[in-house]
Order: sequence, then structure tokens, then C-alpha cells
Amino acid sequence: MISVKDLPPPKNVYPIRRALLSVYDKTGIVAFAERLHEGGVTLISTGGTAKALSGAGLPVVRVEQLTGYPEILGGRVKTLHPAVHGGLLARRADPDDADELHRHGLQEIDLVVVNLYPFANATEGPETNDATAMEHIDVGGPTMLRAAAKNFFYVTTLCQPDEYDRVLGLLETHNGGVPLAERRRLATQVFAHTAAYDSAVASWMEQQEESRTFRLHVPLADTLRYGENPHQSATLHGDPGALFEILHGKALSFNNLLDVSAALFLIDEFADAPPTVAILKHTNPCGVASAQTLAEAYDGAFATDRQSPFGGIVVVNMALDMATAERIDSVFTEIIIAPDFEEGVLPFLMQKKNRRLLRQTAAARTDGAPDIRSVAGGLLVQDRDPVLEDAETLRGLLNVVTKRFPTDAEWRDLDFAWRVAKHVKSNAIVYAGRGRTLGIGAGQMSRVDSSEIAVAKSQKSELDLRGSVVASDAFFPFADGLLEAARHGVTAAIQPGGSIRDEDVIAAADTHDMAMVFTGKRHFRH
Repeated sequence: MISVKDLPPPKNVYPIRRALLSVYDKTGIVAFAERLHEGGVTLISTGGTAKALSGAGLPVVRVEQLTGYPEILGGRVKTLHPAVHGGLLARRADPDDADELHRHGLQEIDLVVVNLYPFANATEGPETNDATAMEHIDVGGPTMLRAAAKNFFYVTTLCQPDEYDRVLGLLETHNGGVPLAERRRLATQVFAHTAAYDSAVASWMEQQEESRTFRLHVPLADTLRYGENPHQSATLHGDPGALFEILHGKALSFNNLLDVSAALFLIDEFADAPPTVAILKHTNPCGVASAQTLAEAYDGAFATDRQSPFGGIVVVNMALDMATAERIDSVFTEIIIAPDFEEGVLPFLMQKKNRRLLRQTAAARTDGAPDIRSVAGGLLVQDRDPVLEDAETLRGLLNVVTKRFPTDAEWRDLDFAWRVAKHVKSNAIVYAGRGRTLGIGAGQMSRVDSSEIAVAKSQKSELDLRGSVVASDAFFPFADGLLEAARHGVTAAIQPGGSIRDEDVIAAADTHDMAMVFTGKRHFRH
């Protein structure tokens, strides 16, 4: 059984007199060490960090001087010594610990600054094998971090360069020490840092064995006000700031973040397209259009469904201009996302306090994280459905299965409709023509129901489907869905194919002189 001594509670602040610095990421370390030295702190260091500090003219006690032993085994052993770990783990409030340190000629270490070489970066090359991977595993660094973090009652631990200025400020305002609450917070960061490091090592080794264990370590980014509903608590993990920055408005909610993610992935499909606007609601596009100007594209997207955009999200694929901003402003829009904003647009849109304005800083496709969803009793993990190929490449992958081939105009509309349908909840049906959506049916149990809803929306918006195309995210299981489209004047269709009744569907298309292409790939979005 573990014995816990009955010690007095730790002081809020212990003055930092001796600090051990050994970092891979040397960002800001010299300036940080200079400030410590100016405050009378003794600097202890190893390897490249010691060289950097000495090169800056700072007095440094090298670890081998502290331990009385040189680095051995090619540097594999240098800090694993009681002179280091005794100084880190000694409890300041325990007289027995103090006696032992004195008896063995050891001294306390009050601050540890260590960060680790990113193992994942070191092993990402195809030439990496067990031997080279094992040489990149840091033993001493994580051990020092964990020892110091375990003893956060008395010791301050730093593993993130962006914390240096904050800690220096605390030293100035707390008589050369760091308050207990901050020591605990920093220790929490340390355990997360070492856990991520160990997870990277374990993941690499499991990949070599084709292990079925799934590991995920994603740091906390924010604590949200609530989850999908007010009675659910929620947190955000990861680094969404790598993809967008919030320029105006209050923090994004759980549901906002889901919508923003859907919008970013959708607009990715039109990165190289003419000016394009997408309007989304509850992660589904309710209108998308490409045109010669953003303003015209917004008009086309909005015309698809004039009711749903209220309280929705608008995302564009180019700098937002004033003409488009004025159109968006005429309807309550909760979030606007653009890669940039032309002069005067931001001040104009910022007049409404409840609106969030986001600048997209990177394409969503650059996020290599897997698609993870919770299910009863576990997790589902899959690769993300990647962005579609450019129009010319995609056209070469499609298979025309009807007697009539699509016209050039139909090819353009089929490409457009397919990109939108990929981002509509299944069952998904998208009617499109002339670079814009004309009707969208989403999330129905029957594909015919989705088609009927899409038609009903087009009729409600007084849009003519004659000469349009239709896209279905999965195959038409029967000819009825295609016949519903033909009845309203649709001239071409795009779908994955693969139904046992494909021949019936193809025959129905031929009967109505429709062109139809099979993609050979479906895009379910449950």
C-alpha cells in the first residue's frame, strides 16, 4: 500500500533558486534564461541547450558537473541520477527529505524547463525502421518532466515556450516564485505533453505490427458554454485556429463549430471554381451557386431556399466584397466565413454584435485528422471523404451509361451538383442548373422522399427544373427516383451506380432521353 505522509500543506509560493533547462524547441529559451539569471537563479543545463546559454554569455552548471558523472552510452544516460531526481522529487515540507538531501550533498531544483523532440516528425519517413525509431525515443526528458510535475506542490514545470512570459510575470509579482494554482496548471500541461509523446511512440510501434488499438491525444482548446443542448457539457479539442480566426462576435458554440466545419469542407470543393457562395443550415447546404461575381453567386444560392438561410452560415471562396456583404446583411446570418474581406466590409458587418465573422486561414483538406464519431459502446474511426478531383480529372473518371452523352453544359452542372450532393445528409438529392442549386432534399429515409422535397423547395422558390441535372449521393435503388426527376424536365443525372436494378434505371433514363453517368463512388453522409 502506498504510504502518504501527513505533511503540512505546501506554501503558495516557493522562491525559485535553481532551474534545470533542457529543450529541443529553443524558441525564447535564451531570453527566458537571461531573465532568470538576472533574478539570481542558478542555471543547470545539458547538451545543446547548455551550449546555447553559454554562447549567450550566461553562466551554466552542466549536468555532468552536478552529478559528477559524464554522459555515457552515447548520451543515453546523462540526467538519470539522484542529483537530478532527488532535487526534483524532494518535498520541501518534509524534514526527512531535507535531511536526506543534506546527507548526500544534494540540492533542490525548483524549476524544470524541458520539451521533447517530436517523435512523429522523426519517424514519418518511409526509411524509418525499429533501430532509427528507438534512437529517437527520449528517456531522460519525459522522466524529468514527470518527476517535477508529480512534485508540483513545490516545483514549477514548463514544457511550452509560449508560457515563458507568463511565468516571468508571475516571478515578478510573487517574490520570485510561482503560485500553487499555476504550478498545478503547468503540471497538467506536462502530463498531457508526455502522454502525447508516449502515444506517438505507441502508435508508431502498433502500426508496424498492424495493431488494432486506436489512440488519440488531442489537447483541450476551449471549454464551451454547453453542448448540442444547454443541459449537455462540452469541450473543444485540437487546433481549430489553424484553419480559421474569429474576427468578430462571441465565442463559437458546439453547434456553431459543427456548422463551421461543414462549411469549410464544402467550400473546399470550390477552391478553384469561379466566385462561389454556399449557405448552410444545420450542417446542410440549403443553397450553393457559382457565378461571375460573388453578389450574383449569393443571389443564386439564396434563391434556392429563401427561408432556411435565416440564422444560417454563409461561406465564400474569395474575398468578400461590399455588394455581397450588403446582400448577406439583409438577412439575419449567424456566421460569415471568407478567406479575406475587402476594404470597408469588416466595419460594415461588425455593426451587428451577434454576428460572427471568421477568416479562413487554411483549407480544411489540410486537416489530416481522421473522422471520428461516437457510437453506443465505442468509437467509429475512418479516413475523411477527400475533396473531389478537379473538373477535368473527375470527368475522366465518370462512366456514361446511357445512349446519350451529356452536353458540355450538362457536364459542368453534373460536376457542380455532385460536389454539393457530397455534403448533403443522406439520402441526398440535388437539382442544379447553370452553376447553381435549384432544389435540395436531405436526410430522408427514402430517396424518393428526398427528391420530392427537393422538387417542392424548387417550386416554392419558383425555380424551373426543366433542363437541369440531378445528383444522388448513392445509387437509385429503383427507377422511380429518376422518373420523378424526368417528370420535371431534368435532362441528366449523376449517381454512383451499383444497384441490382441499374439496368432498369438506365433504361428509364434512355426512355426519357436523359444522359446519365456513374461515378463508381458513393458519398454517404449520415
